[in-house]
Amino acid sequence: MENKKYKIIYADPPWKYNFSKDNSDKIENHYPTMELEDIKRLEVPSDEDCVLFLWATAPKLKEALEVMKSWGFEYKTCAVWDKQWIGMGYWFRGNHELLLVGTKGQFSPPNQKELVDSVFRIKRKEHSRKPAQIRTLIAKWFPDMEKIELFARERIEGWDVWGNESPKDIQKVLNSEVRNSSQA
Repeated sequence: MENKKYKIIYADPPWKYNFSKDNSDKIENHYPTMELEDIKRLEVPSDEDCVLFLWATAPKLKEALEVMKSWGFEYKTCAVWDKQWIGMGYWFRGNHELLLVGTKGQFSPPNQKELVDSVFRIKRKEHSRKPAQIRTLIAKWFPDMEKIELFARERIEGWDVWGNESPKDIQKVLNSEVRNSSQA
């Protein structure tokens, strides 16, 4: 399975934040994070014709676009997840996340009749857990394509997974597993 390539990549990188005023608000209290350069160096097992669905918070938008480019994808569009919950912030109290979409090679969007609103209003659950409805929508749009979720928390039928909270279907994403200071 190590040389397997995927048409669908779904990823929620463990972004590192450096603006926490006290230790109780640190992301690392919830899960290990990764440095931007380590995320950019991941060897994503993408097919030459592929789509990437990449989660980013508003403060990490610039970095997410860098990651997308480093992984070989061209930004196309995004959707917004309205968490229906007010979070922390410095300029605004964030209650949304962005789901960026990028492609490489020749990859067509979903059938016009299957398109949905670009704003998903789904109540947030525990810290950083993304709505299952998004993964379900992607699987509905592309039912017969090989799919992988990077940084997965759990195994989902129809998807291969890689992440520190789930059994890995692929073992080698970086040159020698994940070589970083935080072991995400």
